Amino acid sequence: MYMTDRIRTRFLVVGSGVAGLHTAWRAAAHGSVILLTKRSLFDSATAYAQGGIAAALGAGDSPALHRRDTLAAGAALCDAAAVQVLVEEGPARVLELQTAGARFDLAPDGTLKLGREAAHSRHRIVHAQGDQTGAEVARALRFKVDESPNIEVREWARVLDLIVHDGQCAGVRASIAGQAVDILADATVLATGGCGQVFRYTTNPMVATGDGYAIAHRAGVSLADMEFVQFHPTALETSENPLALISEAVRGEGAVLVNRDGERFMESRHRLAELAPRDVVAREIFREQQRTGQVFLDARHMGRRFVTRFPGIHAICAARGINPARQLIPVTPAAHYMMGGIVTDLRGRSSLPRLYAVGEVARTGVHGANRLASNSLLEGLVFAERVARDLVTTPKRMPMPRARKWVVPPLDDRGAAQVAADEIRALMWEHASIARTARGLRACRKALAAIELRLSEGATEERNLLTTASLIAEASLMRKESRGGHYRSDFPSRRRAWNGRQITW
Repeated sequence: MYMTDRIRTRFLVVGSGVAGLHTAWRAAAHGSVILLTKRSLFDSATAYAQGGIAAALGAGDSPALHRRDTLAAGAALCDAAAVQVLVEEGPARVLELQTAGARFDLAPDGTLKLGREAAHSRHRIVHAQGDQTGAEVARALRFKVDESPNIEVREWARVLDLIVHDGQCAGVRASIAGQAVDILADATVLATGGCGQVFRYTTNPMVATGDGYAIAHRAGVSLADMEFVQFHPTALETSENPLALISEAVRGEGAVLVNRDGERFMESRHRLAELAPRDVVAREIFREQQRTGQVFLDARHMGRRFVTRFPGIHAICAARGINPARQLIPVTPAAHYMMGGIVTDLRGRSSLPRLYAVGEVARTGVHGANRLASNSLLEGLVFAERVARDLVTTPKRMPMPRARKWVVPPLDDRGAAQVAADEIRALMWEHASIARTARGLRACRKALAAIELRLSEGATEERNLLTTASLIAEASLMRKESRGGHYRSDFPSRRRAWNGRQITW
């Protein structure tokens, strides 16, 4: 048990994915930055991103076309102004990152090589090393963070709660190597990523436990759209956690989905077949699994070209005894991305003064009910830049709360906490994943409440997991329609009355 330490900085950034790293890098030009990350600087969902970054950079493309595709995928719930910001500023951010050292794939003439993914009307996806885009983006941004003398990185830092003083965010309470620390800042940025670990099957890393949503909710910060969870259609079906991702780009290159009998089924389910929006493909795979058993991705037509186009995915498959040039790849839907989160304006400001949110934890409005493929890394870059620019306007030396002593809650029985986490994941997969009903969601909500009573004070991550799960279940119960990533089998159609309506806290 340790007594409280206090650290003061101009800007505090929580999270080390694309949004956190970019914000820290750009904000450091204007003041001191402390960057906190729950594990190491290398642990984030960004490093897992295979598909790429969408931006209107090619001949015949335009921000207007990118805007149209984004709005169509979002199922009438996108914020049009936020989408306009995304598509207009996106190309400059991608080129800026390339100038900063990101090694994107190039065409023979030296221009960026652009791919196409589901629901995009043009080739506009920027890749790095074929399917290692996220890892390359993270590498380039970590280099910029490392070379900045104004950024102090604190790894293995668990943020427990926001510090709120005089109606403003004054920083966070954190456990750093078991030490109780108050980190006080003129402005605090939550870039904590998503919550895929709420579900039994997910592509998200183990750190994606919904901490940012729960921390903000406890402080009374506005959240919205928590029912809109995107399930990636094609994770590699294994017993692992997290599941390895089979990028949408594989289908973009012509791979098709077949059932256990080798029959292609997406042609009869949607006019875009395998390139339909993610929610459609995920739902149809789920239905086909229930009807015939396993579903597979057939990329055998690519032959040895699969190795050069998707070296990372090929290595993932090979490590599990699968040769995509000759064998079918077993796939399953898995929780992948949260469209909702902390409500922000176009500058990244939340409802709590001096608190910003950016990246997956933020609800900027660009994704609506369903994220368009490869818009997530772009959102992180575009809105992190906007946050960093706005941070400069934050008044310096805000009045700080008086020091008070507190201790980090003891971890107690980790075995019991892990059992609780596994129960949460199983409940959410059964009742609040791809197909939801009022009956199942009510049962889920009741079971989650019972688990909460058993959690010890030291099970801080599991409590965040449970809070986020409860928000998802509650929002899913309240939205009595199907739209985007939210599907209710008892309300299977989209209802016009819900156009533009948000469920908020």
